Amino acid sequence: FICVKNVLTSFCHFLFSRYYVFMNNTNPLHGMTLENILKELVAHYGFEELATLIDINCFKIDPSIKSSLTFLRRTPWARMKVENLYISYRKEIHADK
Repeated sequence: FICVKNVLTSFCHFLFSRYYVFMNNTNPLHGMTLENILKELVAHYGFEELATLIDINCFKIDPSIKSSLTFLRRTPWARMKVENLYISYRKEIHADK
């Protein structure tokens, strides 16, 4: 019984490690913080353009990185829109190269 348990445990660790490597290699946001994503988008588009691309008040009314981060961390639907815009932006950059 102990031998079977060890084999199963090893197999589970193997599967998890393969899944982890797969997810990290295919996730375009892997290693990116929300702050870095936002700073890169603001540097490229500016807050005014971001407000037209994503209709949220933190980009329209007295925008700042700090206030936008606070809002995005508390609002999953808005964060998802920002992350999706970032993914599209990165695809554009790689397509141009």
